[in-house]
Amino acid sequence: MKKLDLRGEVCPFTFVKTKVALEDMDSGEILEVLFDHEPAIRDVPRSVQAEGHEVLSIEKIGEDEWKIVIRKK
Repeated sequence: MKKLDLRGEVCPFTFVKTKVALEDMDSGEILEVLFDHEPAIRDVPRSVQAEGHEVLSIEKIGEDEWKIVIRKK
């Protein structure tokens, strides 16, 4: 599992950096992404799903922090 910490980043950089990380991975690999920018919780899952990837979970892990787990297509 690859981990990507995007706390401190804002949209659209949250999606761009998630997309770049996925491009460097093999099909079926798992990416765990941490965010603290609330709009990213809506935008990133929608964008990665539009590209064919699978969002396995979205979890609130702190007052203003979330974790998204994605499986690359």
